[in-house]
Amino acid sequence: MRRRHLLGSLLLAPLLTACFASQGGDADSSGDADSGSRLRVALAFPPAENLSPYGADATILSRLGVTEGLTALDANGDATPALARSWRRENDRTWLFTLREATFQDGSDVTPAAVAAALTHATEARPAPAALSGVTLTAEADGGTGVRVTTGAPDPVLPLRLSSPSLAVLSAKAYDGKDRVDPAGTATGPFELTKTVGSTSAALDRYDDYWGGRAQASGVDVRFIADGTARASALRTGETDIAEAVPVAQAATLDENTRKESATTRTTSLLLNAASGPFENPALRAAARRAVDSSALAQGVYEGHADPGAGVYGPAVTWAEGKRQQPRRVKAGDPDGARITLATYDNRPELPEAAQVLKQQLEKAGFRVTLEVREYSRLESDALKGRFDAVVLARNTLVDTGDPLAVLAGDYTCDGGFNIAQLCDQNVDRAVRKAETIADTGERQDAALAAEAAILGTDAVVPLVHQRVITGVGTSVSGVLLDPYERTLVGAGTRR
Repeated sequence: MRRRHLLGSLLLAPLLTACFASQGGDADSSGDADSGSRLRVALAFPPAENLSPYGADATILSRLGVTEGLTALDANGDATPALARSWRRENDRTWLFTLREATFQDGSDVTPAAVAAALTHATEARPAPAALSGVTLTAEADGGTGVRVTTGAPDPVLPLRLSSPSLAVLSAKAYDGKDRVDPAGTATGPFELTKTVGSTSAALDRYDDYWGGRAQASGVDVRFIADGTARASALRTGETDIAEAVPVAQAATLDENTRKESATTRTTSLLLNAASGPFENPALRAAARRAVDSSALAQGVYEGHADPGAGVYGPAVTWAEGKRQQPRRVKAGDPDGARITLATYDNRPELPEAAQVLKQQLEKAGFRVTLEVREYSRLESDALKGRFDAVVLARNTLVDTGDPLAVLAGDYTCDGGFNIAQLCDQNVDRAVRKAETIADTGERQDAALAAEAAILGTDAVVPLVHQRVITGVGTSVSGVLLDPYERTLVGAGTRR
């Protein structure tokens, strides 16, 4: 198995020689001490929504240092200043954010009116950004530096919510088009999006007037490479400086000093369509859950670079340790040859292999399984429309807001905007709504675990593994931003 992976890598190497030619116009790829070298980055996921800031592409923009919100997340998952230098809660539903001095990449000032307009556009987006699932808010300017945000119901974690990449602040120019929001030259980060070539590549140039200080790299040349073996090969052959999501099967082919493994809040789960098909029957969902051996996946497919699935939240969510509640489940039924379609995507190379193992486990339990593997951008729409019986999905549970309830509301409630499981259960909705009203951190965490137990009790989601992500980083590169929420990768201090 390992020899085949390595041979594939060597065969792909010549094909990648020209992949990372500078896309930044006249920028010199070699750089110099004054201008800084351009960084070459290989990302696993091509844009699925034309780089809209309101969906899955939002994290592409934040990971490349293009977009920012009013707040960010620190290493402990707490809200920290970004475009807002401070904030205070005026009452249960109203917060006042004070802006720092900053400019958009089109040269206009970041003003309270511009920020309020950007947040208003996000509230009007359809489908709604995941960070706004079940939330209504209004934003208005307050004087020369303030933005007052008012929510329809008390929202004790609003500063966390506003850290979401999908609530990035863009200038008025971004919203001029009728069909899309354009982040090119309208964001506030250290790098400005200057060119895209479909879903294959993008170029970013340094934004010299960035409020946080001039970036050390002169630009970033991005190549979207869904094949994980090709990403690892590009790093080994020096064709890229940073390769995200290196497959575990390729980890051993990288020098130890180029292999960075980090704990994440990403959980890979089996999502069962609770609204139609065989898994509309809770007893058959229970049968599928009973058939799954997550330890075999963690040790076999992930070669020890993952932990067996314990719940929606994994070991990186340290406060959940030892506090998880036992779900109440229905009795498993007899699959009796029920036909199901199991889908996943190949941007994360472990997923098709995991799906193949799951296919075998489910077939052993009595299901008849058809496996479908696509590239993610061609899978998401059908998955959200419930066109598969089951989907294997890797999901960072805290990426949307940093609030543990956001993934529960977005993925598992009746009105959730990312509800691939098609779950609509009144007990779940009540548990999530109750948790969302709690301001005290410890009590909110306990309520989140109660809601998690209600969700797991439906068997619409079967946690498989909690991942540790491997990022390939060239030996000449420093300042790569690795965090458990996977929102950052390249920043002002990243250089080679």
